[in-house]
Amino acid sequence: MIKIIKYSQGSGHNKLLSFLNQRRNSNNSEANLVKKIINDIKKNNLKALKKYEYKYSKNKEINLSKKKITNSIKYLDKNVKKAIDYAYERILKFHKLQVKNFKKIKFIDKYKNKLEYKSVPIETVGVYVPGNLPSTLLMNCIPAKIAGVKRIVLATPKINNKLNPAVLYAAKKLGIKEVLSMGGAQAIASLAFIQKVNKVVGPGNKYVAEAKRQLSGKILGTETMHAGASEICVLADKNSDLSQVASSLVSQAEHDPDSQCVLVTKDKNLIKKVLVEIKKILSNLPRKIIATKSLRKNGLFVLVQNDNQIIRVINEIAPEHLELNVKNFKRYEKQIKNAGSICNGPNTPMSISDYTVGTNHVLPTAGSAKFSSGLNLNEFTKKISIVTLSKLGVEKIGNPAITLSEFEQLYGHTQSIKSRMRRN
Repeated sequence: MIKIIKYSQGSGHNKLLSFLNQRRNSNNSEANLVKKIINDIKKNNLKALKKYEYKYSKNKEINLSKKKITNSIKYLDKNVKKAIDYAYERILKFHKLQVKNFKKIKFIDKYKNKLEYKSVPIETVGVYVPGNLPSTLLMNCIPAKIAGVKRIVLATPKINNKLNPAVLYAAKKLGIKEVLSMGGAQAIASLAFIQKVNKVVGPGNKYVAEAKRQLSGKILGTETMHAGASEICVLADKNSDLSQVASSLVSQAEHDPDSQCVLVTKDKNLIKKVLVEIKKILSNLPRKIIATKSLRKNGLFVLVQNDNQIIRVINEIAPEHLELNVKNFKRYEKQIKNAGSICNGPNTPMSISDYTVGTNHVLPTAGSAKFSSGLNLNEFTKKISIVTLSKLGVEKIGNPAITLSEFEQLYGHTQSIKSRMRRN
């Protein structure tokens, strides 16, 4: 059911790359479909959006009234409300610590030239919440609110044509006034062309990710990371608890058929035992069909020979979530450069970080952890440089600038600089 690779410096590494690339490469048919949806909504706006919402989810109600939202929240279990409140406080507390990194930078040189660098919030942000997950809404919107984003538009699909009261409760708690029932590529296109937000954040399936990819940098901004289908990599050894290892792998497989679950180990016997344990868990899992598809398609066990190979494999995978389910996790953690999040030791299940730890669970996938970070306050702010030169200052730094502009044959630059200088 799950592919096994015996890792070696040659063929094993190539097999690993081939396995990873099969999932990461865009499917042309998916890209073409998403492009069609985007162009249709760009041209026909709400009419096209309604068409695709009904086609893919039988949804006829996109704009949700306050009354509809309030009535839905009434039926939410009190314990779920309390859990959302608890998670909210922990996520808020942790992310507030990031504010200290947004101090205005000011530098004044000996010529009284003043150089400044300030952070300003993005004005409008669209948040996509897949599968009506209240935890994902908290993870996206809390840092946005702390950063000072004025307008947040929520796009979330219904499940079986029903609203999720937990998502609506979280939205109300966060003070989100624009809540739209829509999903898929059409939701991203709508946020870009109908709601006209400046940036879209939030994880989604392959169609959502592809829509964000096609629109990023052209119509709107998206996260620097690739926030696609969920991933986990678990490092385990002969002393690891089998149920912990197997349940962590299955926990991500149940998200989506495109989710990826990888086990890395030096113990050949552990692989056999984990396979047996996974089958036991799947037999009673409500989302058995989804998890099974994911494991068959994207599940991978990598059998390595030494610690150097462990580090190389994990850094190559660059997983969204990494569990170091070994007692000597510090030996490995220091050498891990590519991962969205790292959960250390047997007492730290990755799944708990999805809810009440306080760190963000919107993390880079598909190898983008090699160059990007998980969602944080930086995603909701822009940096602006401010320059104020003195009369003396422009002359002192002007001549070297003229030398460079003339070397680059940009003589208009030279004239502009000289126009500010008394001694030309």
